[in-house]
Amino acid sequence: QMQLVESGGGLVQPGGSLRLSCAASGNSFSGYAVAWFRQPPGKEREFVSALRWSGGSTYLADSVKGRFTISKNSAKNTVDLQMNSLKPEDTAVYYCAVGRPIVSAIRNQQMYYYWGQGTQVIVSS
Repeated sequence: QMQLVESGGGLVQPGGSLRLSCAASGNSFSGYAVAWFRQPPGKEREFVSALRWSGGSTYLADSVKGRFTISKNSAKNTVDLQMNSLKPEDTAVYYCAVGRPIVSAIRNQQMYYYWGQGTQVIVSS
């Protein structure tokens, strides 16, 4: 069993930055893919980014390429999402998720079976 805790959300002005962190307890991320999904107000949850812990391959949604970066911190056993040049449309609850999806399904939330409680990100002036 793995428990995930997200942190780092908050209120930021357009153009600003935030860094989200996903920490695991009860297990290591080794052998898993760790992903970030988000659910904007009134919309369905969508894929943002993913990282394969072993190997380090990373994946980004087109909407965040060039602005968001996903990385791992092996010492802290966390996966971080650095979000720069934030836009109002990035406003959402951001969720960390863990699973073992194949590459073609890395963006499919049904492939992830551990989920955090989410952290709110609000981009507004």
